Amino acid sequence: MPKEPLITRSELRRRKEEEEAAHERNQKIIAKQSSKELQQKEKQIDNHYRKIRKKNKDMTKTRAGENQKSRDLNRFLMKGIVIVGLLLIVVGLAVFLL
Repeated sequence: MPKEPLITRSELRRRKEEEEAAHERNQKIIAKQSSKELQQKEKQIDNHYRKIRKKNKDMTKTRAGENQKSRDLNRFLMKGIVIVGLLLIVVGLAVFLL
């Protein structure tokens, strides 16, 4: 029997490097999958809370505020009607008297 070693140091080193490379590739794949799962989970959570925010909109209008707006608009329109009425009277008088 020859006295040669079964596996040389260079062969051991090459195998170790291959194992490390395979382990590194597996780690990258696992990291990529976990980040993808995390992004999907975050997107699902964002969609859920977006729907809740859309459903529960903040109250921007109040009954008193809307009533005040209505009164202000009513005053403005009444002033306009009065002015137009007075102008019609003035035009009518001008037509009949002149």
